[in-house]
Amino acid sequence: MNPYSSLASNKFWRPSVAERDYFSISQVWTPKFKIQKDAAIITAGSCFSQNMGKELQRRGMNWHNAEPAPDGLSAREALDHNYGVFSFRTGNIYTARLLLQWLQWAFDEVPQSKETWNNGERYFDPFRPNISPDGFESPQAMWASREDTLVAIRKAISSADLFVFTMGLTEAWLNTATDVVYPMCPGTVKGRFDDRLHKAHNFAFAEILSDFQKCIDLIGRHNPNLRLVFTVSPVPVTATFTTHHVLTASTYTKSVLRAVAGQLEATNENVEYFPSYELVASPPMNGVFYNPNKRTITPTGVRFVMGHFFKGISSALQTHQDQSEVSTQSLLPTEDIICEEELLDYYK
Repeated sequence: MNPYSSLASNKFWRPSVAERDYFSISQVWTPKFKIQKDAAIITAGSCFSQNMGKELQRRGMNWHNAEPAPDGLSAREALDHNYGVFSFRTGNIYTARLLLQWLQWAFDEVPQSKETWNNGERYFDPFRPNISPDGFESPQAMWASREDTLVAIRKAISSADLFVFTMGLTEAWLNTATDVVYPMCPGTVKGRFDDRLHKAHNFAFAEILSDFQKCIDLIGRHNPNLRLVFTVSPVPVTATFTTHHVLTASTYTKSVLRAVAGQLEATNENVEYFPSYELVASPPMNGVFYNPNKRTITPTGVRFVMGHFFKGISSALQTHQDQSEVSTQSLLPTEDIICEEELLDYYK
């Protein structure tokens, strides 16, 4: 007898991975806390996180939309203005520092930036550059809109039971004068790039771990009962400003984020890690869940990941379709995923 003799089969590669097809791999995630079907769940993060909100709604879960679209907007108009994409209208939050910045602004822990971008006629929010296609008529209108989002963040964080956040990137652009972080490089989606003012920064493990821990601690001060699930997006980076090939830069990004997520789970009782990244990008999957561009995820891949998520959080959800069913029925088209980072592909 030895310590390996009594381990369950899912602790061994051959019986739990090598001898199974993709759809029969099971017991990948066993959360340390249970979530009730009526629990209020909020979602935010990178592009892949948008799938989580859609699936929560499709499966009848209580996805909390803290910033609903105003009356009079059609469904298409609401989506174009980023309503209903995440639980609050921040747009994609790709980095830990950006999440921390939004939380600190929302709870008045640091003053929010008053920076605005102007194209000569309309104003745009540097921290939500894609939030409104036509921009705003004045800086005051832009700030009022942002204040609505900050109110929604406070409301969502203070009242939710579960926060699912998808980690996306380590690379970001900072303002050298104010040290604020942008969701996208100025001059890509909106704004103008100024090499005297804007600098690239690739966050390291220690920085990201510290930023996320600050987020967890801030959230705990305002809602001690809120539990968090971190996951890493399986979508590779579109472009890198580092000296490395985009393939190795993407591997760095996902490896660091995965390591941070594991450390956060190990040191915080209210934090879980859910393996979105492994379920799509690990070698046994042979890339079958990627579209021909080898980057975005197919509807089948989304359903596969979400099946594992819902099987883990609640046995009550087993009345829905099993993860092994590959039908893409009821999924919104993948082109409805709003991903500013993909716009970087335009530059090459």
